[in-house]
Amino acid sequence: MQVKISPIFQAFEQQHAEAKELFLTLGKQIKSKKAIELYGKLSFLEVYGDLLAKIHFEKQSLQFDFFAPFSKLQKNLRKINHLKLVEKGLRQRELNQDLTYNSYSTFVDKHKKGLYSETFDMVVGSSLKVWDEFLAKSQEASKQIKPLTINTAINQLIEEELEFFHINQRQRLDSKALKDLFEGLRKIIMLENLLLYLGFNSIFIDSIHAEMEALKENLKPWYANHLELQSLTHFLSDKEDVSKKYVAWVKDLHTEKKSLTSKVEKQAQSLFQKILA
Repeated sequence: MQVKISPIFQAFEQQHAEAKELFLTLGKQIKSKKAIELYGKLSFLEVYGDLLAKIHFEKQSLQFDFFAPFSKLQKNLRKINHLKLVEKGLRQRELNQDLTYNSYSTFVDKHKKGLYSETFDMVVGSSLKVWDEFLAKSQEASKQIKPLTINTAINQLIEEELEFFHINQRQRLDSKALKDLFEGLRKIIMLENLLLYLGFNSIFIDSIHAEMEALKENLKPWYANHLELQSLTHFLSDKEDVSKKYVAWVKDLHTEKKSLTSKVEKQAQSLFQKILA
């Protein structure tokens, strides 16, 4: 007798297949676009693992067992994504100011080569077996799950993210809180999309979804600025004599960050008042 598998597994299976294909592509050459695409796919697969772990809550190690083989790769892919944003900021600064920042550019390129080499070794040194095992484990864990059970688990995961928002609401949103907010919104939106995929009503109304998307999009330039400032500050930290053009750049980044932070803080507090009431 064939055991019924939840329709939600079809969403996982598609994302898994696309992720595996990207992984194989990176095994030939690390390219930032493909690496960032794979990072997005792994983020979904991680959320799916969270969902299965919530459903099979009696198996305490399930969440770790599912995604553990991919956690280091995911971390490196996140770094590649971050480095791409830093590179973009550098090129834009050079274009806007009609200046060159050769020493910093060399610093970024060196970091990039090391990161890409490490990631490539990680990809070619791993086995496709972990992908097949991940698929098999997920398929087994997706058997005979009732739709209502999935709905309840998704609601629980979203509630957990909202609890973090509650904590942030009671204090000033510092850089860590804003980064966590960005990741939390991404996860909530993915989970809501899974609800819609299964034919359930979303938890939040359309206007709230629009606000979430708008806040997430406005957090992107804030995040890019944060990474640019972090990278540039690190580069300059051991320099005894800093050129004026670098001093001016740091000052401009601080000014921009202040403006971006004020904007996203207002948006976040407005959203919190509506969804955390």
